[in-house]
Amino acid sequence: MVSPSNSLTEIQRRIDEVKGFLSIALSIANAHTVEFYTHDVWNRFMAVPPQEVLSTVSSCSGQQRAPECKAKAEKSTTTFGFCNVTNRLLDTCELLLAAKAHSLPGLGVCMSRDELLQALREKREDTGAELQSDEFMNSKKSHEVQSMSEVVACLAQRCGVKQVIDVGSGKGYLSSFLSLQYGLRVYGIDSSSTNTHGAQERNRKLKKFSKAYQKHSKTARAQSGATPSPQEELVDVKPGLNRDENISHGGGAGVVSQEEGVLIGLSDVDTAVEMQSEANPDTEELYLSALSVDVIQTMSPRVPPSQLSAEERERRKRENLERKAQNRTDGASTVFSPLTSYITAETELRELINELEDAVMVGLHTCGDLAPSTLRMFVAKPELAAVCSVGCCYHLLSEEFDPAGQGCSSGVCGFPLSQYLRDQSWFCGRNARMSACLALERVSLGQGIQMESLFYRAVLHVILRDHYSSFKSEKRVGNVYSKAKSFVDYVRRALRRLELDESKLSDSKIQDYHDTYWPRMDEMHAFNMLKVTLAPCIEGLILLDRLCYLKEQEDLSLSALVQLFDPLLSPRSYAVVGLKSFESRTSS
Repeated sequence: MVSPSNSLTEIQRRIDEVKGFLSIALSIANAHTVEFYTHDVWNRFMAVPPQEVLSTVSSCSGQQRAPECKAKAEKSTTTFGFCNVTNRLLDTCELLLAAKAHSLPGLGVCMSRDELLQALREKREDTGAELQSDEFMNSKKSHEVQSMSEVVACLAQRCGVKQVIDVGSGKGYLSSFLSLQYGLRVYGIDSSSTNTHGAQERNRKLKKFSKAYQKHSKTARAQSGATPSPQEELVDVKPGLNRDENISHGGGAGVVSQEEGVLIGLSDVDTAVEMQSEANPDTEELYLSALSVDVIQTMSPRVPPSQLSAEERERRKRENLERKAQNRTDGASTVFSPLTSYITAETELRELINELEDAVMVGLHTCGDLAPSTLRMFVAKPELAAVCSVGCCYHLLSEEFDPAGQGCSSGVCGFPLSQYLRDQSWFCGRNARMSACLALERVSLGQGIQMESLFYRAVLHVILRDHYSSFKSEKRVGNVYSKAKSFVDYVRRALRRLELDESKLSDSKIQDYHDTYWPRMDEMHAFNMLKVTLAPCIEGLILLDRLCYLKEQEDLSLSALVQLFDPLLSPRSYAVVGLKSFESRTSS
């Protein structure tokens, strides 16, 4: 199934192209916004005025350069818009065009979601009945969960498996939908017991909702003379048993904890359940909206077992044993199987899941090193037949070749993952990885960057440099901007947070700093727009590294980068998908 254009050699060639571009442009992404004025960042990297950059960013379509840009390029020797002598940017258009060409769409290495589904459905191993594809998705309903769940269901059907393992499962959105909609038995593993408890309660509510919804749907179909859908047949109630005892494939747990959203509220689900006593055409939309995933990123810290107290380890073990016992009591019909555990590539899944069979491993917006750990686990575990991994929080990736020695503590780093980039000791840098988290599509529509808060922080750094010897304090200022009523109030709140003597500065002195640097606000704005432009290239290199890692394995029948989501709805929209060959699985 591997086309020549997606061969290992071709992916390595594309990696080299992106590396060549970033070796020149990465310095912009690695410049720290906090130090923008203290390190005179604009004049160090730019040889054009900020107004020209902002104008070019807004007007350059990426298809061709404006005439003035072409004339400028002809008079200077540049590489990707940077002067070959001074390394300062001379041609903004040339940089923008190069950035577009070195992003994943420009490189032409990704499959669309529809192409992947077609590939999975066209060429099946003999694994039983074909998965039915119902037209249940539209723009109003749970975009991420629905888009990914159909892909996961197709992977499971292709592999002939009924189990899914959701790593970093968070609050239970994805796995609940996989279980209730597709009848898959899903095990959700998350390092936060708060998430697994919440997911368990949510699934209890959703099972209750599903029961009412299915009953209503069957009644409506019976009145119209229509035959039940495959999903309705799947959860059909047998006489003498309740619904929980009749769901044919249990499991449950959910989306990943690092880009979690908010359900409509558990009380709203109860209300929707009660509404089922009457015919309600909006039932399906309510049910699906209850699984909706917001795109606001939050973070739940992943604490390694070695850093847990003995009491916490014992408590987690006891909770997992209690859940397993409850699952055995419920029988194979259990809809939800949440487990609390810190996951690495060395995790023994059979120690967590007694009933483990061949399975598909998934991760939706898995944070930092958890995404590459998911791929390592897929390669190492013979019981894992396929993987679908969508990562996020690139700034939390550990880097093996960090010159500051701030790599991973466990000895297994998240980047680079492929042997190809490891052999070249490639290093991105934390600021560049943080830039990779920016959402170009959103910023292009005027969303995403709070320039005033960045400006406040950079000017505060000037004040700390000028008046406090400890301006590089390890303490973080935190989110004081949202509470501040003015720049003066912001600075005073920040000084108190840093435990510095605020009596050194009068209000007028603080305001003078604001007024001095305010005319240079355009510099920061223009520079950050260039960072946003480079974001897809940095993200592309990280994802190409993961794809290359899969291409380096010998037992995969498919490995691909797939755009699963609309980037306006979900900025981290690419999935790394892998499928082991039937021969490698049967010989293991």
